[in-house]
Amino acid sequence: MLPVMLLISILLGLIPLAGIGLIIVSGTITTVDGLFEGIIMLSISGVFFLNAFWELRDGGLFGKGKAEPAKQPPASEDS
Repeated sequence: MLPVMLLISILLGLIPLAGIGLIIVSGTITTVDGLFEGIIMLSISGVFFLNAFWELRDGGLFGKGKAEPAKQPPASEDS
């Protein structure tokens, strides 16, 4: 299930970036509508890339590995 969700998240993260490129090429980025469209598309893209990052991290492919269980401190010798 991990590879499918990872590929879908990356694909859905790239589509809004292509939309931002289209807005820049068409020259409407300088209008208020273009700015808000860009912000919304960056937000959508960020959510999907964050999900892809979490999938990679949980799979152990990126970032720290799985957390090791906490070790018990040595018993103190109180009188």
